[in-house]
Amino acid sequence: MSPSNDNAIIVGIDGSKNALAAVSWAAIEAARRHLPLTLLHGIIAPIEFGPGIAFDQFDYDIYRRDGGAALETAREAAAAAAAPLGDIDIITDLIQAPPIPALRDRSKNARMLVVGTRGLGAFGRGILGSVSTALARHAECPVAVIPQTYAVPERPGRVIVGVDGSPASTNAVEIAFDQASHRGAELVAVLTWTELLRYLPRHQMQQEAEELVAQALAGYCETYPDVPVSRIVVEDRPAKRLLETGEHAELIVVGSHGRGGFAGMTLGSVSQAVLHGAQVPIIIARTRS
Repeated sequence: MSPSNDNAIIVGIDGSKNALAAVSWAAIEAARRHLPLTLLHGIIAPIEFGPGIAFDQFDYDIYRRDGGAALETAREAAAAAAAPLGDIDIITDLIQAPPIPALRDRSKNARMLVVGTRGLGAFGRGILGSVSTALARHAECPVAVIPQTYAVPERPGRVIVGVDGSPASTNAVEIAFDQASHRGAELVAVLTWTELLRYLPRHQMQQEAEELVAQALAGYCETYPDVPVSRIVVEDRPAKRLLETGEHAELIVVGSHGRGGFAGMTLGSVSQAVLHGAQVPIIIARTRS
């Protein structure tokens, strides 16, 4: 029987350096929140095999050995990363199943899924790997995607959050305030607007945008009085401004889709652009079905 993952932070492990960066980030997150950390490695057979070779002929002992070694390395990395903040409960979970559906299933009860930007797949095209891309689109809890270059900041940085007034954006704002509070960081709310198809004076659109940000942040400043807040409200493309503002940030938080989305949409264009372009940790604020 698999260990319980209720309310745990779960990290997908594949033995890559990217996964170890994700492990360190997740371990610190678990230590800050006094949550258990689950390290999950899924065993799958190679895709390519010759004619007449049955799927069950593969020697899974080799894959179990390699997976167990990867999990042990990850466990040591997690313990070391969390140590300055305190001990955490670390669960290692070696399963004989593809990682994407396994992690998606675990996301139903997890506090957060954490993955690296790219794993050990043969086709390193693009910034994200198949696991991180799929989970960002389909998980049922927030998904953190951590670049291989992640390093523990020496001092609190900034948490950047995209705002557009949508329900997904509201969820992102809540997560961003919570993250900033736990990190002792400043929160920067970013909202951009465009005159395209609006046919209104620019000063009026700027005023509307500022009012929308004020509404989006209303209540959270009182709930999190320890979090300093600044706002960026400008005429610009949203993904471009979020990436520029978050270039040296500690974290970027975005909703899974914005006002242009529709029921059942898995990942909006802005979130997808930020996800593929960010060089810092990013959280996609996904929610339960």
